[in-house]
Amino acid sequence: MATTLGQQRAQFCLEQLKKLDTAIRKDFKPFTAGLPAMILQNGFGQALAFLVAKSSDDGMDKHKAAFQIMTAWLKQRGLLTGNSAGEYLENIALMDQRDYLHAQRETLAMLEWLKRYANAELF
Repeated sequence: MATTLGQQRAQFCLEQLKKLDTAIRKDFKPFTAGLPAMILQNGFGQALAFLVAKSSDDGMDKHKAAFQIMTAWLKQRGLLTGNSAGEYLENIALMDQRDYLHAQRETLAMLEWLKRYANAELF
């Protein structure tokens, strides 16, 4: 049986939240609420660059987790290529406008599910 894109987003977000350490989850809930606004106010590429800049070098934190979830979703959808934060940011910077906006819209749609599930505190 085929699933809708919305169902795929929902399933992806549930899987990603299950993987998060409990220490990150408490900070992740309010953080996810602001991610769509950050993208819309600052731009998609700039928001991702901010997350990379704020990420901890010595482990997982909410910034790194958010960046990894967003890029994993875009890779899964075939909208992004690369194997490192630098490659992802470079590829986003080189996208044509249509692909850039498509990646941004897809990320915003996925983040709606991530916010809902993070706020539900299912895990």
